[in-house]
Amino acid sequence: MAGDMVSVPGHIQFGELLLGPGTPYRWQSLTGWEDSPGLDSGSVARSDAHGALPGRLLAQPRTITVDGLVLRAEPGAVGTVVRYLAAATTLTDSEQPLVVRLDDSPPLLSWARCIRRSIPVTRGYAIGVVTGGAVQFEASDPRRYAVVEQRVETRLPMPEPGLDWHLTSGTVERLDWPLDFGAPGSTGTLAVANDGDAPTHPVISFRGPVALPSLTNLATGDRIEYDLALASDDTLTVDTNEGTVTLNGTASRLYTATNQSGPEGTFALPPGLTHFAFRAAPGTTDPRAACSVRWRSAYW
Repeated sequence: MAGDMVSVPGHIQFGELLLGPGTPYRWQSLTGWEDSPGLDSGSVARSDAHGALPGRLLAQPRTITVDGLVLRAEPGAVGTVVRYLAAATTLTDSEQPLVVRLDDSPPLLSWARCIRRSIPVTRGYAIGVVTGGAVQFEASDPRRYAVVEQRVETRLPMPEPGLDWHLTSGTVERLDWPLDFGAPGSTGTLAVANDGDAPTHPVISFRGPVALPSLTNLATGDRIEYDLALASDDTLTVDTNEGTVTLNGTASRLYTATNQSGPEGTFALPPGLTHFAFRAAPGTTDPRAACSVRWRSAYW
């Protein structure tokens, strides 16, 4: 699990590398972590007036730098500590979890890769101390996320069976206490809470048997809907961040989106509480059909 080694304030975990208290790697400052990311502005200058027509603001990748890195080891063992750091921050095309805990608040998570490492070579090697190091990371997604992923699930709308009155010839035969109102019904709705201050993209799963599954934002009317029938052992997964729709984890079904369905990439969770409704083709009432939403709260 990402951040499984982070336990006290000051810990920074990148993949399997842990920096901070209790490790050979101490640091003094962390730049770019609490800063707002750079922005690309879509604003266009007005041709006949002062100012500009406001356009979209899109965040650039986040650059995070650990400065004032101090390496400590037994005399003669600094090289081993340096080699471990180098191996953990090697240049790679893939991103790894970067988890930072600054105080007693829950840590935050970003996915990043190391783009620069600086380890000064001084006489400190002989006594087991290297100072003035730095490690720099770049996160293609500038948002920071809660470490713990949340999940909610709902079924298709189902009425409650209600109380069995045990009627015999129009009279009540017997009512036993406590009264049995049957299994509770389902409204087919679910509530998703993004506790951060940035929009976050959920992963939505539809499980069969169900035809024409859809999920609708009750506040905005935004919907994702797919014209296909899922068997009882089928799962349709919609990754709104990647913009993919896959059946049973492999086969793309993006082409099954209906005219009522919006682009997957725009189906994001704004900060706060959002209510959704899970629906299907008329007459689809199988209680095994389900829709689940997985997400992490996101922060700028």
